[in-house]
Parts: sequence; structure tokens; C-alpha cells
Amino acid sequence: MKDSEPIKSHRDLIAWRKAMELVVAVYETSKSFPREEVYGLTSQMRRAAVSVPANIAEGQGRRSKAEFGNFLSHARGSLLELDTHLEIALRLDYLSGHDHTRIQDQAREVGRIINGLLRSLTSDL
Repeated sequence: MKDSEPIKSHRDLIAWRKAMELVVAVYETSKSFPREEVYGLTSQMRRAAVSVPANIAEGQGRRSKAEFGNFLSHARGSLLELDTHLEIALRLDYLSGHDHTRIQDQAREVGRIINGLLRSLTSDL
């Protein structure tokens, strides 16, 4: 998609695409967590990660910039929740330092893009 093309769908948003990549990374990495964590930390991490692109998509589909901003704020909150889960996984040695850094970098990138979207929405109001 070129910069000059209008956004027709949440799929056109870089934030949504990058958030989807983050979900895949979280799922792939959490496969190796202990079996007893399947309903605990694994589930919580995956839920928080999935919530990010889901909120971006839902917000983009709303009829107002204010509603979109609200859903972007929810997505940002889910990123911070994921950050906490990642730290717990690292401290419990479920996650290597390399994987932690890799996923954190992806999450930070998504966060920067979301923050930019939020700024653009408030500057247009």
C-alpha cells in the first residue's frame, strides 16, 4: 500500500500488521512454556497479544476518531500487560533473554506506531 492510498480497512494499518506479527511471535515462543502454564501465563500472554490487533481493528471500524482513539488506548494497555507477562516469563526462566528482547522490540515498535496514530487523531480533532 502506498502512502497516498486511503485506508479502507484495518488491514491497511501498519500498526495492525505489526501487531499480528507480534501475536505470531508470542504464540511461537510460548509453545515451549511448561505444560502447567497452559491455563496460566501462556494463556494470559496470548490473550494480551491477541487483544492488540483486535482492538486496533475494532477501533478502525468505528465511526469516530474518538472511538478509534479509545480502542488504540486499549491496545496500548494490552501491550503493557504483555510487557509484564514477558517479564514474569523471563524471571521464571520460561523465556530466554534473546527471545525476551526480540519480542520486547516488536512490542515497542507496535507501541510507537500506536502512539503516532493517537497523536494524529488528537491533532486532527
